[in-house]
Amino acid sequence: MTRPYVLLSVAVSLDGYIDDAGPERLLLSDPADFDRVDRVRAESDAILVGAETLRRDNPRLLVNSAERRAARVAAGKPEFPLKVTVTARGDLDRELNFWHHGGAKVVYTTESGAARLADRLVGIADVVALGVELDFGALLDDLGRRGVGRLMVEGGTGMHTAFLAADLADELHLAVAPIVVGDSAAPRFLADARFPGGSTRRRTLAGVERVGDMAVLRYLLRPGSGAAS
Repeated sequence: MTRPYVLLSVAVSLDGYIDDAGPERLLLSDPADFDRVDRVRAESDAILVGAETLRRDNPRLLVNSAERRAARVAAGKPEFPLKVTVTARGDLDRELNFWHHGGAKVVYTTESGAARLADRLVGIADVVALGVELDFGALLDDLGRRGVGRLMVEGGTGMHTAFLAADLADELHLAVAPIVVGDSAAPRFLADARFPGGSTRRRTLAGVERVGDMAVLRYLLRPGSGAAS
């Protein structure tokens, strides 16, 4: 059984924030970058966001292009990638957009979280308990058993931090917007954590692309990364 290739995808401001501190979502990407993200979604077998992102942004997490969805079906894939979320507490509302658009969904949680969600999400998502605490290696093992070869992680801060701190991410697409947030109350790309290698570990810059008014930096995060790109 092979674990999925893990791609982290994030848009950040010039000063490293993924949103501002206001009640409405800050749109860092421009239309060209949103289309790039839609293409990457269509190329993925599963898309993952954390519970905090679901509660804050209430995304549908779809492939928006009809042409790309048709190409997936023509290639023998589901119209939409598997949609994945992660929650430790199981604090997720059944009315969120995530559950009611697109194809199959799976929730990874703790044993206590699964007890809260089992009845709430019956018929709309698979609920998988990873243990007393969240185990992201076990999460990837389960996705591998489900046939997921490529996992796109779209956030938020907790999810990106967890995958990097556990050294489970293969690639990063960092889209830098020409915006300055300047508010320490706003969420950043990463939280404090013990990252393998610390500040001395350099990652491999594999490409830089201008997309609209964004700069998209592609980094390979582990030795041997890039084979599934």
